[in-house]
Amino acid sequence: MLKVQDKFQKQNDEVDFQTDGFPHSFSKDIPSSFSSIGNQVFYLWSIFLKFHRANKTKILAFLCNQWAIDRKAEWSIWMVHTKVELPHQYGSSEVAESSYHGFHGRPPVLQKLTGDPVQTAAMRAELHRRSIAQMRINNRCIQDMHVFGDPSRIPIVIVEHVVNLPLRSGCRNSYFSELDQKAKSSPIYCSDSTLTNKISIASPRQSSRVLKIVVFVHGFQGHHLDLRLVRNQWLLLDPKVEFLMSEVNEEKTSGNFWEMGHRLAQEVVSFVKKKMDKFSRSGVLRTIKLSFVGHSIGNIILRTALTENIMEPYLRYLHTYPSVSGPHLGYLYSSNSLFNGGLWLLKKLKGTQCIHQLTFTDDPDLQNTFLYKLSKEKTLENFRNIILLSSPQDGYVPYHSARIEMCPASSGDSSKKGKAFLEMLNNCMDQIRASSTEYRVFMRCDVNFDISLQGRNLNTIIGRAAHIKFLETDIFARFIMWSFPDLFR
Repeated sequence: MLKVQDKFQKQNDEVDFQTDGFPHSFSKDIPSSFSSIGNQVFYLWSIFLKFHRANKTKILAFLCNQWAIDRKAEWSIWMVHTKVELPHQYGSSEVAESSYHGFHGRPPVLQKLTGDPVQTAAMRAELHRRSIAQMRINNRCIQDMHVFGDPSRIPIVIVEHVVNLPLRSGCRNSYFSELDQKAKSSPIYCSDSTLTNKISIASPRQSSRVLKIVVFVHGFQGHHLDLRLVRNQWLLLDPKVEFLMSEVNEEKTSGNFWEMGHRLAQEVVSFVKKKMDKFSRSGVLRTIKLSFVGHSIGNIILRTALTENIMEPYLRYLHTYPSVSGPHLGYLYSSNSLFNGGLWLLKKLKGTQCIHQLTFTDDPDLQNTFLYKLSKEKTLENFRNIILLSSPQDGYVPYHSARIEMCPASSGDSSKKGKAFLEMLNNCMDQIRASSTEYRVFMRCDVNFDISLQGRNLNTIIGRAAHIKFLETDIFARFIMWSFPDLFR
């Protein structure tokens, strides 16, 4: 093209133009020049296609990994990370917020503003929301800029990494370490003869597969698809996971927790056996990773299911447990008077048995109540990763109950009620401390939604708005899952 241009400039006024305005020599050279350029572009394109076909897996993995890194950095704007020291034993005079420490060993400033953990968490999130009000989402990557909307309306997630967990073998606290990955990939054996026959070590020539199952359990009067948004995010992170949206207790959540747990256990065992048979036919099944996700009282149902005898062979395969606003310590110290009135009506008018169990009115002796007995069952100690999601705006579930921590109202209560609550709390925390695995991750995540646009209505007054927000949005799940992918793979 440069040669043609020079020749055209030299001839200038001396050339004889045709009717189309091009000189004879130029009209002869330009087709060959374009043909040469086209051949070179085609050659480069062929090389690119050949390279892409030969390395498509590596290219796709690189792009996915780079996307995840970019999103993790971008979404970290709405996440606050702190470390919390876990006391070896809770006492009646302890205050929950006394164990808070920042990353540099200094207590957060907000802890001095109020003694109420609910108000402290809400104020802390609001201050962080104001600090990012002027920030903009990174627009250098190709993405839909309307995914997030107004940055000031996005939920704030406060992640508290619980440290000082006494683990077996003198292991150090490690989040997502390489050693943890090696431990996860090692074969696991089971005393049950049926599982032993199906789970074995693969030879070098055999394909070894890991069966990953996630069970989603809905809450009171819920639907089996309530947690579908969380499920979708989990599938995006790990497309090979098998999921079970529990249906056996749909329209049956007013009954006894023992019965609901029994039905769920049967459903889970049947599903796991079905998937194990399918996997064992297509290759060698090396191990299982069984995870549970519960919303509201679904967490109590799934913990009850883990106490069933038929679930015992599968307890050693428990992997990750995200608890979404679960009333693990019941309603002994519930400060929402409107919601307490609704619970009282359900007990009096409908005789809802699970409400009696949640409010400790199912037996005159607190130590004979359902939740007290459940706290003594080893329902948490076999999970490798435990994530407790709560919201200070949630009026349906007491804040301390969802987080399994000390309640300020019980700290000075020396009555039987206070002692029973303290025993339940220590029973639950002892399971988390006495890890049956070499490594464990225990986190508490506060999700602070922006519900200002909803105005003042019945849902916001009684605290239902935030409780349902866990089901209506998946942004908080997106933040947590993509920030800690090793917990969900």
